[in-house]
Amino acid sequence: MAHAQEAGRTYRLGFLVPAARTSAAIAAFIDELRLGGLIEGQNLSVVGGFEVTPEQIAAGAAAVVKAAPDAIVCGPEIYARALQAATRTIPLLSMSEDLVGAGLAASLAKPGGNITGISLLSPELDGKRQDILIEAVPGARRIAALADSANTPERHLHELQEAARSRRVELLTFAVSSAEGIARALNNAKAQGAEAINVLATSLFSLPGSPNSRAIIERAEQLRLPTIFQWPETAEGGGLVGYGPRFTQIYRQRARMTVKVLRGTKAADLPVEQPTNFELVINLKTAKAIGHEVPAALVLRADTVIE
Repeated sequence: MAHAQEAGRTYRLGFLVPAARTSAAIAAFIDELRLGGLIEGQNLSVVGGFEVTPEQIAAGAAAVVKAAPDAIVCGPEIYARALQAATRTIPLLSMSEDLVGAGLAASLAKPGGNITGISLLSPELDGKRQDILIEAVPGARRIAALADSANTPERHLHELQEAARSRRVELLTFAVSSAEGIARALNNAKAQGAEAINVLATSLFSLPGSPNSRAIIERAEQLRLPTIFQWPETAEGGGLVGYGPRFTQIYRQRARMTVKVLRGTKAADLPVEQPTNFELVINLKTAKAIGHEVPAALVLRADTVIE
């Protein structure tokens, strides 16, 4: 596979992501590059930044663009927007809830400009997770959605409310803008009678193993609220239910796209990809801790059950 690489060349790959350099997702990404013939320390040089917080994005984007890498792997929408403002020539490999809907790519087939990557189907999957949550808590008449006030569109919340209403369930929405608002939002949801929580797709609090994700898991357990998350790994880390593509596999998928770009494919011509494999993980240890019994029919459908 390495024959397509230019002999003697070292490729420079920049990052602007919230994930840690030592995380399982980045390890999977680097391993997938290796399988594609790009090996760090041999013909690949990595330019940080990792663990970039929203407050650091502007400075981080300027720094990584100044380093002049051959391509940049970037985090969700706000990271991609900062990089698009800083460069229109360096190829950007993003991962966003909805690349086309956010206006980052012109279309899935022809993204145009200098950005392509993975579009996570999050609006559709948020609805699917809501359906699973209603099934996981039969008899619930009021549930809540935890949303990102900076990135969750009002129309998306309205669609979820209409879908819940069709199931004779009332959906309350609670917008969060920072880590400090998570516990308060969950407390308010419980006080207003919510019987379960759908943690909507956003990097603010859904990255597996992140402090915000842990804060939601811990507070939901204290409040005895059944909760569903965007990533299967989050359920493996203590959440009750996780449904969606596996986080590490999405990073591997994006790594394969990165190999194509470094080999010379233009980002404008490389179609945006979407997840193809979805996993349902149910954590029965968490169910026991909050005193909730997950219906047997749903447990039987799970890809992974944590006893």
